Amino acid sequence: MTPLSEEGAAVAVTPDVLRPALELYLALHTHPELSGAEEHTAALFADRLAEDGYTVTRGIGGHGVAGVLRRGEGPVVVLRAELDALPVTEDTGLAYASRVPGVMHACGHDLHLAALAGAAAALARTPWHGGTAVIVGQPAEETLTGARAMLADGLYERIGGPPDAVLAQHAAPLPAGHLAHAAVPGGAVLAGSRTLDAVLHGSGGHAGTPQLTVDPVVAAAAAVLRLQSVVAREIAPTEPAVLTVGRLRAGDRANVVPDRAELGISLRAFREPVLERMAAAVRRIVRAESEASGAARPPEFTETSRSPVLAPDAGLTAALRAAHGELFGKSRVSGLPPGTATEDFPWFGPAGADAGLHGGRGIRCGYWMLGTVGAAEWRAAHAPAGEGEDPPALPPNHSPRFAPDVRTALPTGIEAMTAAFRCALRHSRETVGGIEAHDP
Repeated sequence: MTPLSEEGAAVAVTPDVLRPALELYLALHTHPELSGAEEHTAALFADRLAEDGYTVTRGIGGHGVAGVLRRGEGPVVVLRAELDALPVTEDTGLAYASRVPGVMHACGHDLHLAALAGAAAALARTPWHGGTAVIVGQPAEETLTGARAMLADGLYERIGGPPDAVLAQHAAPLPAGHLAHAAVPGGAVLAGSRTLDAVLHGSGGHAGTPQLTVDPVVAAAAAVLRLQSVVAREIAPTEPAVLTVGRLRAGDRANVVPDRAELGISLRAFREPVLERMAAAVRRIVRAESEASGAARPPEFTETSRSPVLAPDAGLTAALRAAHGELFGKSRVSGLPPGTATEDFPWFGPAGADAGLHGGRGIRCGYWMLGTVGAAEWRAAHAPAGEGEDPPALPPNHSPRFAPDVRTALPTGIEAMTAAFRCALRHSRETVGGIEAHDP
């Protein structure tokens, strides 16, 4: 299994590339760090880039890292992976399971980062000319804040201006060694999102005299139930959308009516007008339930994060899918229907320019899914079940049992990213002539 160089010659993922990448993966998985606290993770990643000859800048937008390798005039291509883990207690039984209580790489960011480090090493060791590779380790993806923070802290200014293309890959419950691109070039891969925090106010007191209180728990519970009607009755059936109340927090003791209740609400859809309509409905419903309960003051709302719809560039997607098909064989590369997970990756592209985060309106984004499920596990999950039995479910991302088949997924990820970089260089030269693509 060897990727093709820009000139068409085979470039193998050699042991001197794969072994350090695997060591980095094991170190990251064993010692995960939460969003905003990725100091050790960032240092490990930055040190690897420096050892491979990249000019490294640390501390961008928090613990963000950028490594630059220039080889003459030409397109600039950014390769990005994430640094942060999740507040999940690992239950995989792996020998290298997380040693940090309550923290786990349950979304594959350790795999992404190790594959990117391997690709960076491979690019540093093999010939290519006329362009620049920028390797980015992004903090705080799980909170959907890290990309904006890096851009606000001058990421693109630090690398000499907006790039021509930005690439990323993400672990998915597909067969290990399999890649999946947008089913329709230019179509969505992941949803856009809004995350809202709402605080409902009440008047606390003794649980034995509820008539002397205004109970915010009752108002919050009523709001949670009523919010389930937003997608069902306010969004067209042809518009995929998800509303989830992921947090309801109120009080500390059963015999005390609290003064406040908090809701954390996640909204996901594939068009911005739908997201705005859902957000307006959430505010309306929570206010109405609060007023119906007789609250002395209206609820407060905070938008804690938002992310655009992730729809990779159509032309670049077609080129990347063809390159991956040539590399791995067409049977290992497929289309992928849109999913309602979210990413802050789109801020690195035109969405970020529209929001005033940078001036790169001509940036093309490429994004694909990297399979992580081992062959035996995949066969068991898809084998015909016996009567009255259900096949074992595959642990999804964010599960305590999420455990990628690293032996297959890691080399595949390294090769996929390396080949994608070379493809993006060619595509940028052929379509827009490199740096001129940044003109609005």
